Amino acid sequence: MKKKSKNFDYFDSFVRMVEYSCKAALLLQQVVKNYDPYKIKEQMIEMHEIEHGGDTSKHEMMNALVKEFITPIEREDITGIGQQIDEVTDTVEDVLMRLYMFNIQTIRPEAIEFVDVIVECCNALKKALQDFHNFKKSPTVKENIIQINCLEEDGDKLYTEAVRNLHTTSKDPIEIMVWSETFDRLERCCDACEDVANLMESVILKNS
Repeated sequence: MKKKSKNFDYFDSFVRMVEYSCKAALLLQQVVKNYDPYKIKEQMIEMHEIEHGGDTSKHEMMNALVKEFITPIEREDITGIGQQIDEVTDTVEDVLMRLYMFNIQTIRPEAIEFVDVIVECCNALKKALQDFHNFKKSPTVKENIIQINCLEEDGDKLYTEAVRNLHTTSKDPIEIMVWSETFDRLERCCDACEDVANLMESVILKNS
């Protein structure tokens, strides 16, 4: 008699995907804090490998979802959370791409503060997702969702001050354009983490 195959574990898949987001955030932090414009091209290759790993993990989950009739939470919620976690990794990679494309030679201090917030956001998201399978009982999930919301607010404040400082300290229109765009991309990383947290909160509410 053929043994019935075990159902795909979507909650484990979310954790595997967010681990790529955390790796990407740590790499970005390392790049920004030890900035060398001559190493960016090589570091982009390393970042893209991380992003590709996240994509592969997402595709595995989507392939399993196509085949299964019964899922632990609604299919659109699984799809939405998976796609949004992937977006976190993509937005982090996007920052590094901007550093390369704009040929940035020196890092502004606010960018260093930003990458620290992004790493914290990704770590809080990972903690929330690690206990998400137990969302009906676990206080950890809700605590970390609140933490992500607070960190996103920190990112918003940092973005406002960073852009203001840029406009008050620089007279170079190219530098202003380049760093305005880069700060925007950094802020989007925090937004992307909060988007995952919001979807998780929606699942909790729907299943309470």
